[in-house]
Amino acid sequence: MTMTESVHQGSCLCGGVRYETTAPLQAASHCHCSMCRKAHGAAFGSYASVRCEHHRFVQGQALVRTYQSSAQVTRTFCAVCGSPLLWHSEGSHADWVAVPLGTLDTVFDTPPQKHIYVDSKAPWVVICDGFPQEPQG
Repeated sequence: MTMTESVHQGSCLCGGVRYETTAPLQAASHCHCSMCRKAHGAAFGSYASVRCEHHRFVQGQALVRTYQSSAQVTRTFCAVCGSPLLWHSEGSHADWVAVPLGTLDTVFDTPPQKHIYVDSKAPWVVICDGFPQEPQG
């Protein structure tokens, strides 16, 4: 595979923004922190990571907006439909972006490897899939 070949493609709900990765996604997880729950409107956000240089928006860059949800994290979303498109940390993983698995248009056949921030999970969620659970991230 060359650096220009796409491994995964994804898009927002309205289809206005499209992205691709040129390397496999890694470290898939379900994040139960309150920010991911609110950003996704769901019990948790499911993400996998790729190095920044292997992720690019290929359509709709003018529709991409950012929101700094904490001192370390910036979330990216579509200005039209609100779909989360990635999040990026300024901390120890500044070279990586996290891609919401629900925005993928291609098959991702690696299951999430763990649940993180389970001490913040919604009280009505019962985790029973056998994946490791970490109180923090």
